[in-house]
Formats: sequence, C-alpha cells, structure tokens
Amino acid sequence: MSAPHTSNHPSNVADKAKDAMHDTADKAKSLAEKVADGARAAAGTVVDKAKDVANATGRMADNATAAVGTGVESVGNKVREYGPKEGFMGTAASKVAETIEGAGRYLQDEKLSGMFDDFTGLIKRNPLPAVLIGIGLGFLLARATSSRS
Repeated sequence: MSAPHTSNHPSNVADKAKDAMHDTADKAKSLAEKVADGARAAAGTVVDKAKDVANATGRMADNATAAVGTGVESVGNKVREYGPKEGFMGTAASKVAETIEGAGRYLQDEKLSGMFDDFTGLIKRNPLPAVLIGIGLGFLLARATSSRS
C-alpha cells in the first residue's frame, strides 16, 4: 500500500516553495520595471526642463547681444555726429563711425548664436591657424597668471 497523498509531502512542499519563489521574482521584476519606468519619466522631465532653461538662457543672451549691438551702433552714430566733417580727420572719423556702426548692426543681426556659428565656421575653414592661436593664447594666459618667484 502506498502512503496517502498529503499536503506535507516533500515534493509538494518543494513545488510550493518553487512557486512562491517564482511569484516573488515576478513581483520583484514588476516592481523593478515600475521603478525604471518612473526613473525614465523623471529623467525625461529633468532633460526637458534643462532644455527649456538652456533655450531661455540662449534667448536672453541673444537679446543682450542685440542690445549691446544697438549701443555700439549708437556710439558709431555719435562719432559721425560729433567728429570732424572735412579733411583727413573727417575721412578718418567717417571710416571709424562706419566700422563701429557695422559692428553694431552685426551684433544686432547675428546675436550671440550667429557669432558662435561664424566663429566655428572660421575655425573649420582655418584649423591650423586656429590651433596655433589657441596655443599662443594659452601660453600668454599661463605667463600672465603664473606667480613669479
């Protein structure tokens, strides 16, 4: 005769333990997925906010640059208005005023973002001189900031 089948039979206990482990693993996996989804959503929100702040800061910098351009152009106008009108000095004052006004218009039109694009384009067109200028400026900066013994 065989023993009656009870719930305390060793294979039954092992099956129940195995089922409990699988259930716990499934719950842990589900919880981990929920936490990961929440973290992804939070990270996405942080990235979006950072982009918004960067865009707002860029707009403010562009507006400030345009305002500086207006001021520079105004200085050019003052040079033209109050500078000599005739002779060699008049010609020189007119050229200086024209250059200053042009710089002001450039700042107003291009703003900081356009200046950055122009600068990077210049470096791409002339990489070796740009590197040499960078090395020279670095050397001069190091000399200026080092303490003399």
